[in-house]
Amino acid sequence: MRIALFVTCVNDTLYPGTGRAVVRLLRRLGHEVDFPAAQTCCGQMHFNTGYRADAAPLARRFADTFDDYEAVVVPSGSCAAMIRDWYPTLGVEPPTGVYELSEFLVDVLGVTDVGAYFPHTVTYHPTCHSLRMLKVGDRPLRLLRAVRGIDLVELPGAEECCGFGGTFALKNADVSAAMGADKVAAVRRTGAEVLCAADNSCLAHIGGALTRRRAGVRALHLAEILAATEGDAR
Repeated sequence: MRIALFVTCVNDTLYPGTGRAVVRLLRRLGHEVDFPAAQTCCGQMHFNTGYRADAAPLARRFADTFDDYEAVVVPSGSCAAMIRDWYPTLGVEPPTGVYELSEFLVDVLGVTDVGAYFPHTVTYHPTCHSLRMLKVGDRPLRLLRAVRGIDLVELPGAEECCGFGGTFALKNADVSAAMGADKVAAVRRTGAEVLCAADNSCLAHIGGALTRRRAGVRALHLAEILAATEGDAR
Protein backbone atom coordinates (compact mmCIF):
# COMPACT_ATOMS: atom_id res chain seq x y z
CA MET A 1 0.00 0.00 0.00
CA ARG A 2 0.99 3.62 -0.49
CA ILE A 3 0.81 4.99 3.03
CA ALA A 4 1.31 8.50 4.36
CA LEU A 5 2.65 9.17 7.84
CA PHE A 6 1.06 12.03 9.75
CA VAL A 7 3.67 12.35 12.46
CA THR A 8 1.83 14.94 14.68
CA CYS A 9 3.28 18.03 16.34
CA VAL A 10 4.34 16.41 19.61
CA ASN A 11 6.13 13.56 17.88
CA ASP A 12 7.80 15.74 15.27
CA THR A 13 9.05 18.24 17.85
CA LEU A 14 9.81 16.09 20.89
CA TYR A 15 9.70 12.41 19.90
CA PRO A 16 11.02 12.05 16.33
CA GLY A 17 12.06 8.47 17.13
CA THR A 18 8.40 7.49 17.13
CA GLY A 19 7.92 8.67 13.56
CA ARG A 20 11.06 6.85 12.45
CA ALA A 21 9.81 3.71 14.20
CA VAL A 22 6.50 3.83 12.32
CA VAL A 23 8.32 4.13 8.99
CA ARG A 24 10.73 1.31 9.87
CA LEU A 25 7.88 -0.95 10.97
CA LEU A 26 5.68 -0.39 7.92
CA ARG A 27 8.58 -0.79 5.51
CA ARG A 28 9.51 -4.04 7.22
CA LEU A 29 5.96 -5.21 6.53
CA GLY A 30 6.47 -4.44 2.84
CA HIS A 31 4.77 -1.09 2.35
CA GLU A 32 5.80 2.24 0.87
CA VAL A 33 5.66 5.12 3.35
CA ASP A 34 5.59 8.79 2.35
CA PHE A 35 6.06 11.81 4.57
CA PRO A 36 4.26 14.75 2.95
CA ALA A 37 6.36 17.80 3.75
CA ALA A 38 3.34 20.11 3.58
CA GLN A 39 1.80 18.63 6.74
CA THR A 40 1.26 20.89 9.74
CA CYS A 41 -0.67 20.70 13.02
CA CYS A 42 -4.06 18.99 12.78
CA GLY A 43 -5.62 21.85 14.77
CA GLN A 44 -6.49 19.88 17.89
CA MET A 45 -4.92 22.35 20.32
CA HIS A 46 -6.78 25.26 18.76
CA PHE A 47 -10.05 23.33 18.67
CA ASN A 48 -9.82 22.17 22.28
CA THR A 49 -9.21 25.69 23.59
CA GLY A 50 -12.11 27.20 21.69
CA TYR A 51 -10.26 28.70 18.72
CA ARG A 52 -12.31 26.85 16.14
CA ALA A 53 -11.95 29.53 13.47
CA ASP A 54 -8.18 29.04 13.69
CA ALA A 55 -8.50 25.25 13.61
CA ALA A 56 -10.53 25.22 10.39
CA PRO A 57 -7.74 26.24 7.96
CA LEU A 58 -5.44 23.65 9.54
CA ALA A 59 -8.12 21.01 9.00
CA ARG A 60 -8.51 22.06 5.36
CA ARG A 61 -4.74 21.93 4.87
CA PHE A 62 -4.63 18.42 6.31
CA ALA A 63 -7.43 17.26 4.00
CA ASP A 64 -5.67 18.72 0.96
CA THR A 65 -2.25 17.33 1.92
CA PHE A 66 -3.36 13.75 2.55
CA ASP A 67 -6.15 13.41 0.00
CA ASP A 68 -4.35 11.14 -2.48
CA TYR A 69 -3.18 8.31 -0.21
CA GLU A 70 -4.65 4.85 0.30
CA ALA A 71 -4.10 5.21 4.04
CA VAL A 72 -2.89 7.83 6.52
CA VAL A 73 -1.29 6.37 9.64
CA VAL A 74 -1.29 8.46 12.80
CA PRO A 75 0.80 7.39 15.84
CA SER A 76 -1.55 9.27 18.17
CA GLY A 77 -5.08 8.42 19.22
CA SER A 78 -5.91 12.01 20.12
CA CYS A 79 -4.91 13.44 16.72
CA ALA A 80 -6.63 10.61 14.84
CA ALA A 81 -9.80 11.27 16.83
CA MET A 82 -9.58 15.00 16.08
CA ILE A 83 -9.35 14.33 12.36
CA ARG A 84 -12.06 11.69 12.13
CA ASP A 85 -14.55 12.89 14.72
CA TRP A 86 -14.22 16.68 14.82
CA TYR A 87 -13.23 17.82 11.33
CA PRO A 88 -16.84 17.48 10.11
CA THR A 89 -17.95 19.97 12.79
CA LEU A 90 -15.56 22.45 11.14
CA GLY A 91 -17.11 21.82 7.75
CA VAL A 92 -14.13 19.76 6.58
CA GLU A 93 -14.48 16.23 5.25
CA PRO A 94 -11.43 14.23 6.40
CA PRO A 95 -9.65 11.99 3.90
CA THR A 96 -10.83 8.40 3.87
CA GLY A 97 -8.48 5.91 5.45
CA VAL A 98 -7.14 7.82 8.47
CA TYR A 99 -6.05 5.27 11.07
CA GLU A 100 -4.39 5.19 14.44
CA LEU A 101 -1.38 2.86 14.19
CA SER A 102 -2.83 -0.19 15.98
CA GLU A 103 -6.08 0.06 14.00
CA PHE A 104 -4.13 0.10 10.76
CA LEU A 105 -1.98 -2.89 11.63
CA VAL A 106 -4.79 -5.08 12.96
CA ASP A 107 -7.81 -4.02 10.90
CA VAL A 108 -6.30 -3.00 7.56
CA LEU A 109 -3.14 -5.09 7.25
CA GLY A 110 -4.62 -7.96 9.27
CA VAL A 111 -1.48 -8.59 11.33
CA THR A 112 -0.78 -8.86 15.03
CA ASP A 113 2.67 -10.44 14.86
CA VAL A 114 4.85 -7.77 13.23
CA GLY A 115 8.12 -9.60 13.84
CA ALA A 116 9.13 -7.57 16.88
CA TYR A 117 11.49 -8.62 19.66
CA PHE A 118 11.57 -6.72 22.96
CA PRO A 119 12.90 -8.68 25.97
CA HIS A 120 11.56 -6.45 28.74
CA THR A 121 8.74 -6.31 31.26
CA VAL A 122 6.12 -3.94 29.87
CA THR A 123 2.82 -2.54 31.10
CA TYR A 124 0.34 -0.79 28.82
CA HIS A 125 -1.69 2.38 29.47
CA PRO A 126 -4.70 2.87 27.13
CA THR A 127 -4.98 6.60 26.45
CA CYS A 128 -8.37 8.27 26.69
CA HIS A 129 -8.90 9.27 23.06
CA SER A 130 -7.84 5.87 21.74
CA LEU A 131 -9.98 4.08 24.31
CA ARG A 132 -13.11 6.23 24.41
CA MET A 133 -13.31 7.96 21.03
CA LEU A 134 -11.53 5.64 18.59
CA LYS A 135 -12.50 2.54 20.60
CA VAL A 136 -9.31 0.70 19.64
CA GLY A 137 -10.08 -1.83 22.37
CA ASP A 138 -7.47 -4.55 22.81
CA ARG A 139 -5.72 -4.01 19.47
CA PRO A 140 -2.53 -2.58 21.05
CA LEU A 141 -2.48 -5.43 23.56
CA ARG A 142 -2.90 -8.02 20.82
CA LEU A 143 0.11 -6.52 19.05
CA LEU A 144 2.15 -6.45 22.25
CA ARG A 145 1.30 -10.04 23.17
CA ALA A 146 2.77 -11.20 19.85
CA VAL A 147 6.14 -9.52 20.52
CA ARG A 148 8.84 -12.10 21.18
CA GLY A 149 10.66 -11.86 24.50
CA ILE A 150 8.16 -9.48 26.08
CA ASP A 151 6.74 -9.95 29.57
CA LEU A 152 3.45 -8.05 29.43
CA VAL A 153 1.94 -7.27 32.84
CA GLU A 154 -1.48 -5.79 33.56
CA LEU A 155 -1.69 -2.19 34.75
CA PRO A 156 -4.07 -1.71 37.73
CA GLY A 157 -6.83 0.78 36.92
CA ALA A 158 -5.56 0.91 33.36
CA GLU A 159 -8.60 2.70 31.96
CA GLU A 160 -8.35 5.61 34.41
CA CYS A 161 -7.19 8.88 32.81
CA CYS A 162 -3.58 9.86 33.53
CA GLY A 163 -4.58 13.50 34.00
CA PHE A 164 -2.86 15.01 30.98
CA GLY A 165 -5.77 15.92 28.73
CA GLY A 166 -3.83 18.49 26.71
CA THR A 167 -4.78 21.94 27.98
CA PHE A 168 -6.49 20.34 31.00
CA ALA A 169 -3.02 19.86 32.52
CA LEU A 170 -2.40 23.60 32.23
CA LYS A 171 -5.78 24.85 33.36
CA ASN A 172 -6.17 22.33 36.19
CA ALA A 173 -2.57 21.66 37.16
CA ASP A 174 -3.22 20.42 40.71
CA VAL A 175 -5.90 17.93 39.65
CA SER A 176 -3.77 16.81 36.71
CA ALA A 177 -0.75 16.22 38.96
CA ALA A 178 -2.85 14.22 41.43
CA MET A 179 -4.23 12.02 38.65
CA GLY A 180 -0.72 11.56 37.31
CA ALA A 181 0.49 10.52 40.75
CA ASP A 182 -2.21 7.85 40.92
CA LYS A 183 -1.17 6.52 37.53
CA VAL A 184 2.50 6.48 38.54
CA ALA A 185 1.67 4.52 41.69
CA ALA A 186 -0.19 1.96 39.58
CA VAL A 187 2.71 1.67 37.14
CA ARG A 188 5.20 1.13 39.96
CA ARG A 189 3.06 -1.65 41.44
CA THR A 190 3.46 -3.66 38.25
CA GLY A 191 7.24 -3.88 38.57
CA ALA A 192 7.50 -3.10 34.83
CA GLU A 193 10.66 -1.76 33.23
CA VAL A 194 8.71 0.00 30.47
CA LEU A 195 5.41 1.86 30.32
CA CYS A 196 3.89 1.68 26.85
CA ALA A 197 1.10 3.79 25.33
CA ALA A 198 0.00 4.91 21.88
CA ASP A 199 0.18 8.66 22.60
CA ASN A 200 3.42 10.42 23.47
CA SER A 201 1.56 13.32 25.04
CA CYS A 202 0.26 11.04 27.80
CA LEU A 203 3.63 9.31 28.03
CA ALA A 204 5.30 12.69 28.53
CA HIS A 205 2.98 13.40 31.45
CA ILE A 206 3.33 10.01 33.12
CA GLY A 207 6.98 9.61 32.16
CA GLY A 208 7.87 12.99 33.62
CA ALA A 209 6.28 12.02 36.92
CA LEU A 210 8.09 8.66 36.87
CA THR A 211 11.41 10.41 36.26
CA ARG A 212 10.86 12.91 39.07
CA ARG A 213 10.20 10.00 41.42
CA ARG A 214 13.28 8.15 40.09
CA ALA A 215 11.09 5.13 39.45
CA GLY A 216 13.43 3.56 36.92
CA VAL A 217 10.63 3.01 34.42
CA ARG A 218 10.98 4.06 30.77
CA ALA A 219 8.04 5.52 28.88
CA LEU A 220 7.99 4.22 25.31
CA HIS A 221 5.53 4.56 22.43
CA LEU A 222 3.91 1.42 21.05
CA ALA A 223 5.53 2.00 17.65
CA GLU A 224 9.03 1.85 19.11
CA ILE A 225 8.39 -1.51 20.72
CA LEU A 226 6.80 -2.92 17.57
CA ALA A 227 9.70 -1.67 15.44
CA ALA A 228 12.32 -3.29 17.70
CA THR A 229 14.09 -6.44 16.50
CA GLU A 230 16.78 -8.77 17.83
CA GLY A 231 19.42 -6.61 16.18
CA ASP A 232 18.49 -3.63 18.34
CA ALA A 233 20.33 -3.01 21.59
CA ARG A 234 17.51 -1.63 23.76
